[in-house]
Amino acid sequence: MSVAIRRMTARALEILDSADAGARARLMLPLAGETVRDWHYVPRERPGLALGEMSGDLRDRTWRLVETGLSAEGRRKAHDITRLEKILGEIEDRRDYRDPLNYSLAFFGQPSQSGLWGWRFEGHHLSLTFIVDPKRGLVTTPMFFGANRQRVPDDHEHGGWRVLPVEEDRGFELVNGFADKERSRAIIADRSPGDIITGPGRERELMTPAGVGWADVAAESRRRIEGLLDLYLGNLDRDQAILEEKRIREAGLEEIRFAWAGSLEPGIGHYYRLSGPTFIIEYENSQNNANHCHSVWHNPRSQLRIDPLAEHFHQAH
Repeated sequence: MSVAIRRMTARALEILDSADAGARARLMLPLAGETVRDWHYVPRERPGLALGEMSGDLRDRTWRLVETGLSAEGRRKAHDITRLEKILGEIEDRRDYRDPLNYSLAFFGQPSQSGLWGWRFEGHHLSLTFIVDPKRGLVTTPMFFGANRQRVPDDHEHGGWRVLPVEEDRGFELVNGFADKERSRAIIADRSPGDIITGPGRERELMTPAGVGWADVAAESRRRIEGLLDLYLGNLDRDQAILEEKRIREAGLEEIRFAWAGSLEPGIGHYYRLSGPTFIIEYENSQNNANHCHSVWHNPRSQLRIDPLAEHFHQAH
């Protein structure tokens, strides 16, 4: 059993031990495929228990659990996305609706050092799902980060702040750094699709590779592709990132493809996809004059699309 799983399980059990009976009942959901697949990144009512419904101690314990699945950079993004929700409420003058405490925790099954279970932390523009199998390892999928506004307007107190700047900047650096022939193969459409394609219920929409292959670009572009991949792997807990990178390299770097759609300059809708046999990454920014971005990481071999959940997880893993 990995250190990450031991730490994650211990934090989950601490939450359940410290919660009262009513909160505990709200936190516990069945370990079933339809429950685990019910993820989203829009504002909505969510199962589980929201931060705003927790005591201060339980809220702190929840964040400590979230932090077990993420790197320092991933933790920074998760906290900043919830903070950005308050700023969005001020920009839109909807302070009650845009609530930085409207992020919910839910467990799938009983957290245990020996049995299969999972958990999700989710709210507007943040969705983190972890399935824990002490015998076979940890699966993180999907992992969604978004930002609205992607750049806070200058007339706001926090004007110029960007929660997810590097995801956009490295994408432009990569596509604009291609030779003309490489770029023409990478571009799959002249307009952004308007959102990520592998959203809830559509996780397996992009199983056919598209774009330009890692093996078909110059050495500098290959380094940029690997750097973009490292950016997303870098959101994960170190042990999990190492495992995912090992899977990617075993499947073959030559299987990685990069695809782009939309504008080659910021401020107009744009989209990219980086994919291989063991992962799919999407980034999209087109709403609010290309100032509202979505990004997602999937492990397509562990999408938990069928029941029974445990059997599928074991086969996929």
